[in-house]
Amino acid sequence: MTLLASLAVTLVVWAVSMIRSLRWRALVYGLPLPITVVLLATPVAVDGGQLLGLVALNAFFSVVTVVHHRLGRHIVVADLAGIAVYLALGLLTARWGPVPFWPVLGAVTVLWACVTLRLPPPHRDARAQPPPSTLLAAVKLGTVFSAALLIVALGGLLKGLIVTFPYSGVLVVLESRDQLAGFSRHFARNSISLVAYFTAYHLLQDHSQPLALTAAWAAFTAVLLTLHLPPAHHRGRGHEHA
Repeated sequence: MTLLASLAVTLVVWAVSMIRSLRWRALVYGLPLPITVVLLATPVAVDGGQLLGLVALNAFFSVVTVVHHRLGRHIVVADLAGIAVYLALGLLTARWGPVPFWPVLGAVTVLWACVTLRLPPPHRDARAQPPPSTLLAAVKLGTVFSAALLIVALGGLLKGLIVTFPYSGVLVVLESRDQLAGFSRHFARNSISLVAYFTAYHLLQDHSQPLALTAAWAAFTAVLLTLHLPPAHHRGRGHEHA
């Protein structure tokens, strides 16, 4: 599992580093590729713990943003602070044993709605740094893969929350360090699609894992498309001008 998950993490980080649009960076980062690899490679069952893991994952980005931008600490220090908060929340949740899914789903959905309504709208035209050179990208990929091996190996301490551990997030924040606030807002908004992913998987995991994963990706895609489709009146104006 360590090798497969590390390859998935490396792929995500490489893709994010090549993307200039902040909106698309957050969208690609939010694809549940490492999550799917971990579910395939471990006996972990999805319960409310993974939903709490999403909350902890958003807390990770928030802590890194505050420590780096507001407190002025180096991005590596901020990254470590974010990891510490995630591990603390994760280890605390892991001690509870199985976490009931449906009450946590209701609470997390309400929390997402409240947070999303309070957040300023993310800027769609925000730009990240230009893609690195081919040589720099190759060196970076080797570094990312080596770091990912260590991160994935340590993730086993979290039991069920290994699924949502910020494997690639630990490295992605280094790529997006100048625009962490915008990245965090985009990811927080997209998080509801991962809630849909876990909900669909939870409903079918006792019947068939391939079916559960197929339904999970379908639910994720449907919610993500709904989030990013332009409003109906904008689509109507587009047809009028066509």
